[in-house]
Amino acid sequence: MTIHWCGTGLSAIPGLRRLIEGGHKVTVWNRTIDKAKAEVGDLTDDIRTFDIEALGVVLVKGDVIVSMLPGDWHVPLAKLAIAKEANFVSSSYIAPEMRALDDKAREAGVALVNEVGLDPGIDHLMAHALVDDYRASDVFDAQNHLSFISYCGGIPKNTNPFRYKFSWSPLGVLKALRSPSKSIRDYAPLDVARPWDAITSYIAPLPTPESFEVYPNRDSIPFMEQYHFEKHWPVKEFVRGTLRLNGWADAWSEVFREIETLSGPEGDARLKEMSDQFWEENAYDEGEPDRVVLCVGLKSEKDGIPVWHRTYVMDAWGDARGTAMARLVSIPVSLAVEAVLNRAIPAGVHAAPSDPKLVQDWMAEIDTLAQHLQVVDHTQA
Repeated sequence: MTIHWCGTGLSAIPGLRRLIEGGHKVTVWNRTIDKAKAEVGDLTDDIRTFDIEALGVVLVKGDVIVSMLPGDWHVPLAKLAIAKEANFVSSSYIAPEMRALDDKAREAGVALVNEVGLDPGIDHLMAHALVDDYRASDVFDAQNHLSFISYCGGIPKNTNPFRYKFSWSPLGVLKALRSPSKSIRDYAPLDVARPWDAITSYIAPLPTPESFEVYPNRDSIPFMEQYHFEKHWPVKEFVRGTLRLNGWADAWSEVFREIETLSGPEGDARLKEMSDQFWEENAYDEGEPDRVVLCVGLKSEKDGIPVWHRTYVMDAWGDARGTAMARLVSIPVSLAVEAVLNRAIPAGVHAAPSDPKLVQDWMAEIDTLAQHLQVVDHTQA
């Protein structure tokens, strides 16, 4: 069985190299062969120009397609995988068009695995671990009131005036700022049109506690079911969001004001101008360390008093191995590929696994990627 790894961008390489070095049969597909050779040419010469028709010719039953390409490619590649009775893995969120392939994937007996990067990915594993631990605890009670938070951010290790640095084109970050979000606050849905309307402060329980700015993103509410929350549980708070350095909102205030006024083709053109400027002024320098902070917390209260409260906290930064972001996105992808090859993930469309053994095994590997990984028990004096 061959792993067809498509895309050798900045956050793809550590996982790709891990699979090749692990002895797996890997064919590397990239739109630019020279770029792929520069990244993995020391390990393999099976590097080909990406073309979906050429991939379809060599794809056989049981193979795995990995898409580290832009999101527009995921569904076409997943459909190709189903047609050839092959499997598919990506780190991206499950789009409705991907979800719609579930029945066909099950019929074909193939797995389409998504949301197995950093966020989404590692955050899901942490959430599953916490919910399982809470369910197994002596204080579990379906009537307890629950609060769940999940905040992740890629931030500069060395602070700059803009309070942010870019590893690739800023356009995606700018477009995300125009997106609404939905979460739960005080037992009710909270709809936010723009992230800067809901920025709050969060103290991460790192070895030295550190304050960050956080805000909700996307629609958090469907993840309650994904994390196996029962419909009858009272949920006081449920939010998945983005974490930024303190001072980010002030540093970006003019950006927010301008984004609010942009619309239509002229607005898109202006966003591109802003993106180019930010890339020029705030891109990471060669070898400059990035940083990733991820906190996933679950609190259970009875009569207003916390009876169970734990936070899974991770802090990682760039080092001799390369960027933290690349490690934490692509190595979980490689773990998902191995799980698919080992038939540890069933047929159908899936996000990061909830199976306790896979969660434990993957988190043990992730522990080697981060400089700090810990479950903090807030109810222990």
